Amino acid sequence: MAKFLVPGVASAVIGAVVGVGAVLGVTAAAQDNTLPDIDRSGNANSSILNQVEYGSR
Repeated sequence: MAKFLVPGVASAVIGAVVGVGAVLGVTAAAQDNTLPDIDRSGNANSSILNQVEYGSR
């Protein structure tokens, strides 16, 4: 009986640990979904769509 019980319990424990790690990892990755702030400090008179063009046109 112990011949099958010990590997079965060890497999269940290892599976639970890997499963908890996967759930926590996916949750942490899914929470990192913020967009960076856009710099809108450009001069509206000298830019097209707030993208300054350098050099001559």
